[in-house]
Amino acid sequence: MRVPFETMISEFYRVLTKLGMPEDRARRSAQLFAESSRDGVYTHGLNRFPRYVDNIKDGTIDVNAQPVLTQQMGALARYDGCKGPGNLNAQYCMDRAMELAEQFGIGCVAVGNTNHWLRPGAFGLQAAEKGYLAIMWTNTIPNMPPWGGKDARLGNNPIVFAVPSRQGVVLLDVAMSMFSYGKLESYARAGKELPVDGGIDSQGNITKDAGEIMKTKQPLPIGYWKGSGMSLMLDLMAAVLSGGRTTREVGELPLETELCQVFIVMKMDAFGDKEILLDKIDATLADVKASPALQEGAMVRWPGEGMQKVRRESLEQGVLVDEEIWQKVLGM
Repeated sequence: MRVPFETMISEFYRVLTKLGMPEDRARRSAQLFAESSRDGVYTHGLNRFPRYVDNIKDGTIDVNAQPVLTQQMGALARYDGCKGPGNLNAQYCMDRAMELAEQFGIGCVAVGNTNHWLRPGAFGLQAAEKGYLAIMWTNTIPNMPPWGGKDARLGNNPIVFAVPSRQGVVLLDVAMSMFSYGKLESYARAGKELPVDGGIDSQGNITKDAGEIMKTKQPLPIGYWKGSGMSLMLDLMAAVLSGGRTTREVGELPLETELCQVFIVMKMDAFGDKEILLDKIDATLADVKASPALQEGAMVRWPGEGMQKVRRESLEQGVLVDEEIWQKVLGM
């Protein structure tokens, strides 16, 4: 089923204002949700919206809270997210990081006590579409075992890299697990097997069964021990920079909240050779695409390239939705 993009924004906005979110904030939050589905990140768009509503109702998310500056050290700023909406807090922090980059050439904002930021790539696009290089990451509730361990002690801690180019934004948005929990949920709902091994089942075997992995909470880290180590380091750096909770401490709470996130941006215009750098980026993307495809009929793509096609289709034909979830939103 497909739904017009503007209709999706309107329905999200309607629900959020009914829940007491101020109109301007409700419109921006609704836009971020709709844009996630528009670009094909359904797990953090429409599919995530009912949980967002539940978190507002149970008090996990304070619809009126905004980030508060707690410390500034040159190009680095620390904020308390005050348990506000994660996507709005992240949008604000990225704007603030870009302001610091205007002043210093580089800007870093670390926020603690915030909520799930939903689609991480949205904030990479926010920066790169304005000409900034960007790196950002978050910690999460414990939802992944350390390499060699059985129970969840690490977060899957998504990280985003965004680079502007003349071809569009080069955007890498990945969790430290082979599949994010949102992606696992999508495969489980559809009754589909994962394309590659994604975790451990209840018998201790590696499996492609998304439902089993969600039960055991034992997704495989990317690169096995490498992803496990990266998860730990991202968690520690986010907690230290923001002064907020580590994944271990988030796990002591009844729900996933009070997370830490880091936003680092660099201003491309600050370099005198910007056009030469853009030439290098374009040449590298062309070189990647020139690689012969492993399978006949397939195409080698750079990160973010496929998103452009999905976005065009969504705007022309309507945004693809899960009809059951869409009807649930209409009934809210």
